[in-house]
Amino acid sequence: MRIGELAKSAGVSVETVRYYQRRGLLDIPECPYGENRHYSTSHRDRLSFIRRAQALGFTLSEIGTLLELSASDCSGVESVAKRKLLLVRKKLIDLAKIEAVLEQAVASCKDRKPYAGCPIIESLIDEEP
Repeated sequence: MRIGELAKSAGVSVETVRYYQRRGLLDIPECPYGENRHYSTSHRDRLSFIRRAQALGFTLSEIGTLLELSASDCSGVESVAKRKLLLVRKKLIDLAKIEAVLEQAVASCKDRKPYAGCPIIESLIDEEP
């Protein structure tokens, strides 16, 4: 398949495929003289892996590490995944705190006096992060 077909099959643009190639995440197939490059199903599978890993929150650098380790070092892959899991859990805790603050700010709107300012704006000015 050609690069446009590869990109379409993964739901990305041709420029995204080229960017992944520049980052070393996806290899560039040989280009026979006078012909177009042809991408295989392994290119499509690798591109799908990259997209799925991104959807799970892995950075392109982490994805590069996973791709380097995947064939030879399962414990290394596990280590990267554990670090990501810890980060996700920390973010969930932070998001729960943000949710509580926003719930309180929105609830304070019910008690707002007609002549008073917006309690949400005021809370963002007054409160420390």
